[in-house]
Amino acid sequence: MKQKDSLEYSHKIVPDEIWREAYIALSHYPELKDTPIEFRFKKNIKKSFMQAQPKFGGLFKKRKNRGYLIFINRKINIEGHEFDVTTVPSDVLIGWIGHELGHIMDYRDRKGIDLVWFGMKYLTSKNYIREAEREADTYAVAHGLGKYIIATKDFILNNAHLSAAYKTRIQNLYLSQEEIMMLIDEAHASSGK
Repeated sequence: MKQKDSLEYSHKIVPDEIWREAYIALSHYPELKDTPIEFRFKKNIKKSFMQAQPKFGGLFKKRKNRGYLIFINRKINIEGHEFDVTTVPSDVLIGWIGHELGHIMDYRDRKGIDLVWFGMKYLTSKNYIREAEREADTYAVAHGLGKYIIATKDFILNNAHLSAAYKTRIQNLYLSQEEIMMLIDEAHASSGK
């Protein structure tokens, strides 16, 4: 029996290549323990390395019965250099997955029609994309994944040699490292740590 099989993965489908990172990220979201989530490799996710969404067939089911997909690019192309998702540092991958789980936290409280409206606004409004991405980061930080989100930002903005256009997009749409640190400090202050 693999170690993965001995862990409690209620209603989760996770590729072997990323199970450790997915398990760590999921462990920060006890609310998602029984939520069906499938992690699936997909080629050519536009403008992103990962993407979370509700399963289409469950869109209008009761919220507690909805399932979700997290699509992941197996191969990531950076400045013409392609590498496998398994070569990304573990902390960075945990941060990406934690961010996507933040989207699922946001989705799970929405009615089906609200999710359709959310999708339409996400496709047509840069301001709405910014709001949704910052909300997912906020969920991740609130769930104790701040250091992983910072590792992901650091990887993208400082170490990955991504194009300036991509870095600018990240800076414009997501929380900055400084904003993340402020949220972490606020969380520690409110918990008395």
